[in-house]
Amino acid sequence: MHVTGTHFTDRTEAGRRLADRLGHLAGPGTVVVALPRGGVPVAAEVAAALGAPLDICVIRKLGVPHQPELGMGAIGEDGVRVLNEQVIRLAGVDDGQLAQVERRERAELERRAVRYRGDRPAADLRGRTVVVVDDGVATGSTARAACRIVRARGAARVVLAVPVAPRDWTERLSEVADELVCVDTPSPFFAIGEFYADFTQTGDEEVLRLLAEARSERPAGEPAAGEPAGREPPSAKPSGRQPPDGEPPGIDRELPLAVAGVRLTGRLTVPAGARAAVVFAHGSGSGRRSPRNRHVARHLNRRGLGTLLFDLLTEAEEPDRRKVFDVALLGSRLTAVTEELGRTEGARGLPLGLFGASTGAAAALYTAAELGPAVRAVVSRGGRPDLAGPDVLARVDAPTLLVVGALDTTVLDLNRRALARLGGVGELVVVPRASHLFEEPGTLDQAAELAGDWFLRHLPPADGPGPEGR
Repeated sequence: MHVTGTHFTDRTEAGRRLADRLGHLAGPGTVVVALPRGGVPVAAEVAAALGAPLDICVIRKLGVPHQPELGMGAIGEDGVRVLNEQVIRLAGVDDGQLAQVERRERAELERRAVRYRGDRPAADLRGRTVVVVDDGVATGSTARAACRIVRARGAARVVLAVPVAPRDWTERLSEVADELVCVDTPSPFFAIGEFYADFTQTGDEEVLRLLAEARSERPAGEPAAGEPAGREPPSAKPSGRQPPDGEPPGIDRELPLAVAGVRLTGRLTVPAGARAAVVFAHGSGSGRRSPRNRHVARHLNRRGLGTLLFDLLTEAEEPDRRKVFDVALLGSRLTAVTEELGRTEGARGLPLGLFGASTGAAAALYTAAELGPAVRAVVSRGGRPDLAGPDVLARVDAPTLLVVGALDTTVLDLNRRALARLGGVGELVVVPRASHLFEEPGTLDQAAELAGDWFLRHLPPADGPGPEGR
């Protein structure tokens, strides 16, 4: 039964709660198969509870060119390939572009398979009950690919088990699994990460450690089983916990926003004594609960900056891919929200900055051009500033930082071109070993650090000279 508001502390707790639903599968004929990387901590708890062996099934999402966070399908081991023809058609992806993305993701898939499994063969699934586990289901492309793989490897029964999924997930996936098990199916549903207090990316080392523990082995140099460090995440990992006792709480609340006849929802967080506020504009397939934007926002909050994360589109508008790429629409809404924030109790009078990711970067630059001196600084992470257009870029006077991953070569080239068109001060910083989504260990922290430095450099303290027209 669905209970509104159910959340998980982290993937480990989610795995324990999921395991409670799977007790009927305990026995020598069951194998647990995890989808790396985020599904492994969940599956490790399930495998331990069931007394079952733990293996992996490596899957890679196929992202739309120039918009990689928007999935147009998935590929997996054994040559499995699942495509979303509707997304491919609406995004205008041709066969050559699809093949190029698939070649790149296939190479990464093979790298990860070797990294995680080494020279050990995949588990023998023939005639077994296979429980496929991930940390959640969104579109279902990766789960569908995984179920097809284990079926092809001889599984007699396939059970797809996740902590959280949309309400219609059984309609999407019942054809590929014999049983579907989920702890919670909340509505509305925008992203898996919104239902975890801590959704920090799972690193390769954690995957290797958990797989080794499941084999009663341990990589050289790792703490022995039972030591405190054995099950804890790295100390530098940020969390969504409340401030320590004695620290002023400031403001942290949901903020309804009425814009141009639609009702949007935001999350306003303003630490006590904040010197400025930053409005976030998310990219395609993301929202105010985006784990990446929340990660950056928490970093800015710790450095004394307020943040407003909000949804640029309503729930009903989200499926319309034309609106996702409508920079004028997104930019006009961001402009209205930014102006409203300047009149909102708790943020009134604070100097304002904008943070944009993916297509949200174009919306942020649109707003910076529209509001002029009222926007004091802009940061783009893995953004598409080129989508704002040359006329808008030429009108941006706010100091603008473009942060791009070194592995995101196409977007990097687009950012270099956009930088040359900016009307004001601009800077491009390339983060080594980072891809478009900054999934690699430590790369998102680097982006957050760069953003914090930029805003603190260009946003004056709240009691300093305010922008014109405030």
